[in-house]
Amino acid sequence: DVLGFASVDAGGGWLIFALPPAELAAHPAEGDSRYELYLMCDDIEATVEELKRKGVEFTRPISDERWGLVTAFAIPGDGELALYEPHHPTPRAPTS
Repeated sequence: DVLGFASVDAGGGWLIFALPPAELAAHPAEGDSRYELYLMCDDIEATVEELKRKGVEFTRPISDERWGLVTAFAIPGDGELALYEPHHPTPRAPTS
């Protein structure tokens, strides 16, 4: 409810969320493999303020990385989900 994504309770503690159009990025990495999930936004400061008003607990302050402004927030299950406003150009899905 907080992020505004439609969801369904699939039982056994599983929630399945419908997501808006998305992008997938892959890049080379050194060392151990790891996976992270980032939600992209157009205005990170406005998005952070909106989510804080809804009770979201942020786990990292906004930082300026070479590829965008980045922060993260806590999710159920002792996890974290990242949020970023890109500095790079973004692809747009074709509209038909």
